[in-house]
Amino acid sequence: MSQPRPILLKGGRLLCPASHTDETGDLLLERGAIAALGGELDAPGDAEVIDCTGKWVAPGLIDLHVHLREPGHEYKEDIASGTAAAAAGGFTAVCCMPNTEPVNDSAAVTEMILERARSGGFCRVYPVGAITPGLKGKALSQMAELRDAGCVAVSDDGHPVSDSRLLRRAMEYASGFDLPVICHSEELSLSAGGAMHEGPMATALGLPGIPAEAEVTAVERDLTLAGLTGARVHIAHISCAGSVAALKRAQEAGWAVSGETAPHYLALCDQDVGEYDTHRKMNPPLRSAADRQAVREALASGVIQALATDHAPHSVLEKELEFGFAAFGVTGLETALGVMLELVDEHLLKPLAMIERMSAAPARLLSLPGGSLAAGGPADVVVIDPQAAWTVDPAKMRSKSVNTAFAGRKLPGRAVLTVCGGKVTYRTEG
Repeated sequence: MSQPRPILLKGGRLLCPASHTDETGDLLLERGAIAALGGELDAPGDAEVIDCTGKWVAPGLIDLHVHLREPGHEYKEDIASGTAAAAAGGFTAVCCMPNTEPVNDSAAVTEMILERARSGGFCRVYPVGAITPGLKGKALSQMAELRDAGCVAVSDDGHPVSDSRLLRRAMEYASGFDLPVICHSEELSLSAGGAMHEGPMATALGLPGIPAEAEVTAVERDLTLAGLTGARVHIAHISCAGSVAALKRAQEAGWAVSGETAPHYLALCDQDVGEYDTHRKMNPPLRSAADRQAVREALASGVIQALATDHAPHSVLEKELEFGFAAFGVTGLETALGVMLELVDEHLLKPLAMIERMSAAPARLLSLPGGSLAAGGPADVVVIDPQAAWTVDPAKMRSKSVNTAFAGRKLPGRAVLTVCGGKVTYRTEG
């Protein structure tokens, strides 16, 4: 297999959280790896030279939480379209959740996902295996088999493991294989039948509510079990202040716990559901403005270590319905970076911290390659133009589904070039 052509990125602002680098200079990519960093570099004779003046050059973004829908629901998304959307958003790696059909609870499904990613994908794909067969919460999956096939973590995302004894055993079992456990923390007896956050807006719209406590009580249980077992536990899609407080307490106790939030919890709140906008219906739901502020502050302080999209594509068949009947979930791969750049413009995050939350931290939490511009590392790089303002147009997205929560929103910047393994996987026109 031929090596990609060398690429010299000239004069960009180099941002590498792993080495605390924030300086102007060049970056040379050669033979699928980072060859040199910093200063003025000479280009090999056959290199493509790209002027990055005024732009940021950073490690490729890594998303810990996406739904690629393949196998089983390819009409919503497939590995090719989902990874194309990822590349357009600046991502060079994504971790795909196991709630497919069939569920990724066996080596055969894991291997199929990896093979299709190799043959038709636009970024690296890391499968997450199921905690329980069929996501049914009744027994433990064969985690050694899943790990050996290529899974980087286990989760029953979308289906919380309600049996505390079983979840304890899962954490102990996963620890034996050094697999992090990603928890979908939801107390179903509290959330059942709900359509949006329980509060004045839900009352005004006449919609059944989901109290924040449906998340918080489950987060507290999951973190308590992490402390009991010593397992590496990661809390998915944190949406409210109570969950932030619980995570902070667990970290202060020295437990091996981490958390993520998603762009919509940073930029929107329950008031933004407006006139029954089903593209703003997700689980957990958009919370109160006070919850949003708590989540933003937790991401800025590092209590929430990572930003993940929870990219959940649905077709019009699932979304163009009455609010109560519409599916939960929104897309996020192509808009996440723009939303995070809003936080930079608001001085909530510095550029280096933004890249840390979207690249270095995800790589560290799941022990993945990348997340750094260090010489010898993989040539996974994103070039960001923080001044390239654009308006979100669902019709121009690379995802098969258009259920974005940000349609019509003007975002301050975007990825203009994505390189994965030394190969250009996305670039803007012009």
